Amino acid sequence: MTTEAKPSPRERLLDAAATLTYRDGVGIGVEALCKAAGVSKRSMYQLFASKDELLAASLEQRTSAYVAMLLPAAGDGREPRQRIMHVFEQVESQAGTPEFRGCPYLAAQIELKDQSHPASRVAHQVKENLTAYFRAEAEQGRASDPDLLARQLSMVFDGASARAGIGADTLTGLVGPTVTTLLDAASVR
Repeated sequence: MTTEAKPSPRERLLDAAATLTYRDGVGIGVEALCKAAGVSKRSMYQLFASKDELLAASLEQRTSAYVAMLLPAAGDGREPRQRIMHVFEQVESQAGTPEFRGCPYLAAQIELKDQSHPASRVAHQVKENLTAYFRAEAEQGRASDPDLLARQLSMVFDGASARAGIGADTLTGLVGPTVTTLLDAASVR
């Protein structure tokens, strides 16, 4: 008989922080986080110097899964244009689910406001990496201005994610044509 190891208090805190902050925002209290994780406040503060450090570690922990969901596999044989469109297809697909609240990294930055906050720094790096991905693909696709296109695509990504996350709009039939227009204007192959 195989028994699965119970998640450690640290893992439970990271999972609770990911779930609760995505659903309710970064203002969630320490007591709520500890209750959801089944961990005492004392234990939390033994594992993390502060709630801020817990939030940053939680965002950091889910970065790989988020990037893997969003970006196509390296060297998948698709043209840069298709690789860029893949990102927006993923967002459109995710936005159709009831639990979608937008990009967790954008939400953290907006809520925290303080760019020096540990979680904001993690979120900023993830967002910068996405813009760098767009820039690299735009360069590969011979965009007329890869830097400008990367910034435009990041703006569309964040705007689409935020609007869908708050239920202000659906992305179906909207985000794809918008991105196509930008790619066409930049002459991306």
